[in-house]
Amino acid sequence: MKSVLRKLFSPILNHLESGDDEFRYVKSHRTILIAVGGLFLVLSCISTVAAIFTAQIGALIPIFVFFAAGVTCVVVGICGNERAVATIWRSK
Repeated sequence: MKSVLRKLFSPILNHLESGDDEFRYVKSHRTILIAVGGLFLVLSCISTVAAIFTAQIGALIPIFVFFAAGVTCVVVGICGNERAVATIWRSK
């Protein structure tokens, strides 16, 4: 399952996992990244419900931004290697 997800999200993961410089990985950063990604996905759902009730087209922007940030965080947190997590946190 993890290999299928890695292939599906390879454009994101390849960019974050590339490089030869040193990095500092902390295990708790992965846990926090997954939690923050989940919160962004919840915000995306709340924005979707609010957009439906208000019927305003401008509400699509936060839906897409929160969804993209949430998916990126969750994918890197679950499927990414230590370098990808450290790149997200800018830990060098």
